[in-house]
Amino acid sequence: MFTDPSDRTPLLLVAGLRESQVAEAAEVARLRDPSGTALVHADLRSVAEGVVRREVRHGDHVDSHVLELAHGCVSCTLREDLLPLLRRLAAAPDINRIVIRLDPALEPEAICWALRHVEVDGRPLLTDVAIEAVLTTVDLETWLPDASGEEALAERGLGGSADDERTVAQVAVGQAEFADAIVLVGAAEDRWQRVRAEAVLARLTPSAPLAHLDDLDLPALLARIPDDSRRGEVDGPHGRLLRGQPSLDTDAGVATVLFEERRPFHPKRLHEAVDMLLDGVVRTRGRFWVASQPDDSLWLESAGGGLAVAHAGPWLATVDDWDGLSDDRRLRAALTWDDYYGDRMNELVVIAHEADPHEIVRALRDAVLTDDELAAGEQEWAQYPDPFADWRTEPCAEPAESELKGNQ
Repeated sequence: MFTDPSDRTPLLLVAGLRESQVAEAAEVARLRDPSGTALVHADLRSVAEGVVRREVRHGDHVDSHVLELAHGCVSCTLREDLLPLLRRLAAAPDINRIVIRLDPALEPEAICWALRHVEVDGRPLLTDVAIEAVLTTVDLETWLPDASGEEALAERGLGGSADDERTVAQVAVGQAEFADAIVLVGAAEDRWQRVRAEAVLARLTPSAPLAHLDDLDLPALLARIPDDSRRGEVDGPHGRLLRGQPSLDTDAGVATVLFEERRPFHPKRLHEAVDMLLDGVVRTRGRFWVASQPDDSLWLESAGGGLAVAHAGPWLATVDDWDGLSDDRRLRAALTWDDYYGDRMNELVVIAHEADPHEIVRALRDAVLTDDELAAGEQEWAQYPDPFADWRTEPCAEPAESELKGNQ
């Protein structure tokens, strides 16, 4: 669909929760080639009021502009300003690379989704730019508490819009999970805290190389990124759950739990077990189905104390026409197909740093249907009280639109 990366302008995205740290890492990237690099930053602190302050630095020139948006939202900023700006910069003959310094409220996944799918003048931006990498800064002292806490973004003054219900943990985890490389900043209180933070990162984004900002050799760090790194590729709800093949062994009290079960969940019992996916857990993500909705796949994602449940489309067992499906999903369905369940399956990955992995598995196992419940059949299942019938966001396939919508 897109031309060879060598024919497009390289684009580097720098993300993180601490604005000053993101700015410092982005400046390191700019200084690789100051005369040929455009550094872009959109300040979203006033986006709820419909105001965005955007700055572009190229060489010795700094262009500052105040944008007034009809709607105070991140998606409007992307569509109305950032994407057209990137196209203009990519076409400039004196610009060899673009660096985007992301606002702390932004998750790079939303930007990358927009680059691939949102059309400007009839074509997406990835016809003009090639994502070189996503770098995420991680404060060694505060990142793990941030990634496992319950504080709302708005409480920290980082909300992306008036109705932004995300938690700090959801953003911290999302930024790290989507990174091709991690830039560590500062120092942990002690070695144990650093080991635990790095153990979590190794399970969130196992293939991402790490380097410290104090002695950051950016070309060397970028060279260590594996060839199969995502580089902006957004996984759909039926994509890989264990990207990068993270270790399933426990390290420094951090464990990865892979729960797989063909039988559907009882909706009420799963709802009662949800706290097990939050307390002492950094991240839960995966697909599942409840007996009361046998045709629908659902997506569950948590970070710290924030949880979102979304509709993930029909199971292929209920679909006659598979045209338009990705090759990966077709192959996965063929390899895992069951004569009774089809492609229906519960698959959840849980990264626990304080919770007991065995208790998590036990709680989830207790929530699936018993033999008697399974034998009762779909007519009986349809009568189950279903807390998930209305408790979800749609669609989960569009991060640029849905990242600001989550059920806490």
